Amino acid sequence: MKLLAKKIVKKLSKNKQKISFAESCTGGLLSSSIASVSGSSKVFTLGLVTYSNQSKISILKVSKNIIIKHGAVSYETCLAMVKNLNKISKTNISVSITGIAGPRGGSKEKPVGLVFIGIKKGNKTLVKKYLFKNKKRISIQRSGANKALNLVLSILK
Repeated sequence: MKLLAKKIVKKLSKNKQKISFAESCTGGLLSSSIASVSGSSKVFTLGLVTYSNQSKISILKVSKNIIIKHGAVSYETCLAMVKNLNKISKTNISVSITGIAGPRGGSKEKPVGLVFIGIKKGNKTLVKKYLFKNKKRISIQRSGANKALNLVLSILK
């Protein structure tokens, strides 16, 4: 994660761009990985850990109806998180992540390891769905954070 974060900070600095994160299942891992890089203060604007449904609703302005209809771990919620984060942060790149890190909390429809990652850059918005097979909580969190950083790096190229 450290190497990815360094590459991202370097590219963002070079391009004079800023980044923000809204995290749920990763609990701040994304923000922490970027903040651990020297010089990140030039590019890292905002990191929110909106772990509860209430914080997604009150801070990120995700519609309560979206969470009721689709659940906190869904394409729709992840999309609303990244779009609203972008409005709040006014950064070039905004990233949202929501998922089920386990070991409990999964279901047949939404198993442990299900993670949605949203990225908004300019007028392009992307939401990707992943299913990480390792059922260990920290492994799912790290895999989600790594995947998000890889997506950011691919968008910066």
